[in-house]
Amino acid sequence: MRSPSTVSVAYRVVAVTEAVTWVGLLVGMFFKYIAETGDLGVTVFGPIHGAVFVLYLIVTLVAARALRWSLWTTLFALAASVPPLATLIFEVWAERTGRLDPARAAGTAVPAA
Repeated sequence: MRSPSTVSVAYRVVAVTEAVTWVGLLVGMFFKYIAETGDLGVTVFGPIHGAVFVLYLIVTLVAARALRWSLWTTLFALAASVPPLATLIFEVWAERTGRLDPARAAGTAVPAA
């Protein structure tokens, strides 16, 4: 198993990357379907986003185990992969609530006063 700190960093990177590729795909879809100027954006970002989406799901499951997330936290993290940019919202929430803190996963975090 990977260390909680490595998993925490990997989760953050993949969550942001998933959101960025979502934006790229949405821009590509705009140009393909609204502006009707071609499908290059969809051709490029479609497969990239698909691969990062699958990677996000895998990294989320690894993070859930390594960081000792509850079932509900895990389900919310997985659900965040569907709406555009929701992985960013979940990542910010998880950071603020300590769910990405490796010390918390190890049981060595200092409780808040």
